[in-house]
Amino acid sequence: MSNAIRIDDLAHPRLTDVQRAAMAYGEQQQIDFSEAAVLAAARQRTGLTDFGPEDFRERLRLLLGEWGNDPDMTGSQRANLFGYLVRYASNRLLIQDQWQRHPGILEQEIRQPLIVAGLPRSGTTHLLNLLAADTRFRSLPLWESYEPVPLPGETLAPDGVDPRYRRCEEAWQGMQQVTPLLAAMHPMHPDHIHEELELMGPDFASYNFEWLAPSPRWRDHYYQHDQTPHYQYMRDVLKLLQWSRGPDRWVLKCPQHLEQLPVLRTVFPDATCVITHRDPVAVIQSAVTMLAYGYRMSRKRIDTRAIVEYWSDRVEHLLRACVRDRQCFPAQQSIDILFHEFMADDMATVELIYATAGVELTATTRAQMQAFVDAHPRGKEGKMVYDLKGDFGVDPAALRERFSFYFEQFPIRAEHS
Repeated sequence: MSNAIRIDDLAHPRLTDVQRAAMAYGEQQQIDFSEAAVLAAARQRTGLTDFGPEDFRERLRLLLGEWGNDPDMTGSQRANLFGYLVRYASNRLLIQDQWQRHPGILEQEIRQPLIVAGLPRSGTTHLLNLLAADTRFRSLPLWESYEPVPLPGETLAPDGVDPRYRRCEEAWQGMQQVTPLLAAMHPMHPDHIHEELELMGPDFASYNFEWLAPSPRWRDHYYQHDQTPHYQYMRDVLKLLQWSRGPDRWVLKCPQHLEQLPVLRTVFPDATCVITHRDPVAVIQSAVTMLAYGYRMSRKRIDTRAIVEYWSDRVEHLLRACVRDRQCFPAQQSIDILFHEFMADDMATVELIYATAGVELTATTRAQMQAFVDAHPRGKEGKMVYDLKGDFGVDPAALRERFSFYFEQFPIRAEHS
């Protein structure tokens, strides 16, 4: 297999010259990792001062406290996370400003969205991008999810490119230089259709922060609090984006929805919910390999066993909630998709989804989807080879037993390396 990718230095990375230079530069940065510094930087970047409701500050302080006191975090990662928080705070200012200046935005309705929920690495990204190829739907490209509102006074460049797109492209190019194998695991091109979870970032909410850095305190806070207000915030940002340009029927996706199905139904009562199902062991080995690879730039010490234990627990929480709450979406508004069937015939899966959602699958739509598939062949960036036992010290068969409750509920096919 000529394009096979096997990462054999997850626990003890062999850094490239580019990676060593980036790490050294990061250690030289002096970051004021405080609430005051984040908010001041956001005010300076936007020229705005009204953050809206102040409850977000508690969540911001929690993140700053947990990340700021992490002794194993590298300087480059600290600078990276500070940038994330400043971007979210800036977006909050910009969004609040738009809502205030254009009150009609919040009078918009989000009608009958198609929402994909499923574990990370379970085909949700391919399915989302396939559905988004249908131009009758509104979707969320990565560049727009990162910066939903332009900076004040910012206009298109002379070549017609949005500065927000250019910033996203530059970040992607930089990521490819520093962590090149991420392209094979999780492409982040500006045009890539992204998760609406990003729109909860300005409310300093969602489980996304757990993917950025080890965040058990954040996870516990998230578990203990009703996520409805944050889903409502995200919905209202979707209204803003819909108001700025159409069409007005959305296709969305996020793995977090698996453990928030009742909240999802409350906030989007007429949604069609598409739930993908895959062997959790295959999901975990893919996710923890991706995380461990990225940690070479963000962690001074990589504990592969801790990574797999945390995310095995996290995946179990997602799936137990899904099994518990699956029936909150009625049959006429939901469909379960098996990963192996989707991989075998993705257009047959699309046909089932469209039939459930009451959407006509036209010849034009089929052509649009085929064009996407042709431009994004599977394995284009290479095929990852995993070794859960060798890299993480976990026996796949033993781990799979932990999820017997899930296999009993859905006819998932176990995947064996």
